Amino acid sequence: MSVLIVIPARYASTRYPGKPLVPLTGATGEARSLVERSWRAACSVQGADRVVVATDDDRIKRAAEAFGAEVVMTSETCGNGTERCAEAHAALGGEYEVVVNLQGDAPLTPHWFVEDLVAGLRASPGMGLATPVLRCNGGMLNSLLADRQAGRVGGTTAVFAEDRSALYFSKEVVPYCAQAFGDGEVTPVFHHVGVYAYRPDALSAYSGWTAGPLENLEGLEQLRFLENGRKVLCVEVDSRGREFWELNNPEDVPRLEAMMKKMGHE
Repeated sequence: MSVLIVIPARYASTRYPGKPLVPLTGATGEARSLVERSWRAACSVQGADRVVVATDDDRIKRAAEAFGAEVVMTSETCGNGTERCAEAHAALGGEYEVVVNLQGDAPLTPHWFVEDLVAGLRASPGMGLATPVLRCNGGMLNSLLADRQAGRVGGTTAVFAEDRSALYFSKEVVPYCAQAFGDGEVTPVFHHVGVYAYRPDALSAYSGWTAGPLENLEGLEQLRFLENGRKVLCVEVDSRGREFWELNNPEDVPRLEAMMKKMGHE
């Protein structure tokens, strides 16, 4: 199956304008933009046939081409990354069998997350799309709870059925847990990793639907699939001891830089 990885990059982020061009300093002391780090992560994925940055902003286009990325220009009317991926895939001929949306705010996404995701979709022919989930340890769960208590959205959580089809995604921490967990303890909460693998029919159908009330309330694009009766496969991935976090707020920059230095991430 041919695989296209699209990195949607929007300059006009509501919570963090200009986020794709924010510099992040790694273990070597070299600063690279968020979109470049996300592109490098995408290029490390085994089995990907093509990697493109999809944007509607000339500043991002110039920056991406400067570090060697292929850029597909998309319209300003794209409401989210999934719509931008659909437009980019169509612009490239619409012939790829799997389209991966590697959102440009997750530069620490390990290559095996994407590889396992594509394998999970391939093994589930009845599913039109799949997304990774990572079981939280106590440290990650406590970070999510601390962000919510401070009025920040630190990440998204997912709950799913026995067949691994998603029941719901939320920026709140779900399910509710009365129990306190130590940093290294296993918890029943799953962090949703903002990567998606779509079959072309599911991706094209998405663009024809309007955003529903849950998507509008949560600001989570994947809820549009659930609101239209489409199943979303949750593929559990293994961190293999790696730390994972997304850049959602300016406060996340030092957290990500500390993680990169700890892991020796260039």
